[in-house]
Amino acid sequence: MKQKRDVLVSIVMGSDSDLPVLKETMMVLKDFDIPYEVVLTSAHRSPERTTSFARDAARRGIKVIIVGAGAAAHLAGVIASQTTLPVIGIPVDATSLAGLDALLSTVQMPGGIPVASMAIGKAGARNAAILSARILALEDRGIEKKLIAYAKKMAREIEKKQEKIECLS
Repeated sequence: MKQKRDVLVSIVMGSDSDLPVLKETMMVLKDFDIPYEVVLTSAHRSPERTTSFARDAARRGIKVIIVGAGAAAHLAGVIASQTTLPVIGIPVDATSLAGLDALLSTVQMPGGIPVASMAIGKAGARNAAILSARILALEDRGIEKKLIAYAKKMAREIEKKQEKIECLS
């Protein structure tokens, strides 16, 4: 597995079909100037690769692992069982169950194997990146300042939308 240097966040997907959802995560991390890598591995189809990744992540300097997976969605839990790093799971809509199966697999971790579970799909993917930024901001004032600016920008956008609505009445 080719590994980048100076990466803080690993974005892991169980299938390349998860990429359209996880691009949302990448976009937000880029906006916050947080270096990341993208890793494709599967809890079921490449278990040795998954184990190697999870066990080596902290040693490589990774601080947060974001995992997107659909269907059985065991990937986040398998990774969380093999590292002490924070793991954030994003359920991906990959089956006829519209992501509900992935959500339940991601959120129902046994005691002692924590996975922070996000919403299904793109909203969850964005929130995973923001939660990663919040975790990293505990030790990085630059990221903290970007989070504050991000919150202010969202508030301004709501005010602008309110002005447009008021013009309709």
